[in-house]
Amino acid sequence: MITIDNNIKGLIFDLDGTLIDSMQVHYEAWKDAAAYAGIEFPEDYFYSLAGIPTVKIIGILGKKYGVNLDVDELTQFKEKAYYKRLDEVKIIEPVFDVVKRYFEVLPMSIGTGGKKDVSLKVIEVLGLDKYFDIIVTAEDVENHKPAPDTFLKCAELMNILPEYCHVFEDGELGIQAAIEAKMSVTDIRQYL
Repeated sequence: MITIDNNIKGLIFDLDGTLIDSMQVHYEAWKDAAAYAGIEFPEDYFYSLAGIPTVKIIGILGKKYGVNLDVDELTQFKEKAYYKRLDEVKIIEPVFDVVKRYFEVLPMSIGTGGKKDVSLKVIEVLGLDKYFDIIVTAEDVENHKPAPDTFLKCAELMNILPEYCHVFEDGELGIQAAIEAKMSVTDIRQYL
């Protein structure tokens, strides 16, 4: 069972790979989008970019392969490929157990590098929307993980000082962001 310190006053959850098992679904969608663009996107490279927004990933891939990628077109293609597989996305139970345990006990929020429309859709489809009023996405901050902005915005919206927030994450960049924000953090990969 995942535990948190008694001095914690607010919980922040990353979404993809932390609260929901969606990383493989995202990867399959990215693989389709990369093939459509005529490039490759190796799985290990995909996981190294966990937490980076779609638009920035497209820029990174374009630079890596020396090609000019149409950001809007590739974003739409990737999103459609993800939506086709939405039924494959599942809740990660050990993390969801924390959500259920602290629901209406502590303020909770989601801090994700995902796009707002995609994140809100999957949250709604999985029935998580009743647990979270505060959802900070890539469009809500200027600097993304590993910068602390996403988690700091969550803390601000929950009206809790960062040092009293606990973050649940699965990606190295998100863990760095939590540490940079001066928050405690649980790497949920050990519970999978």
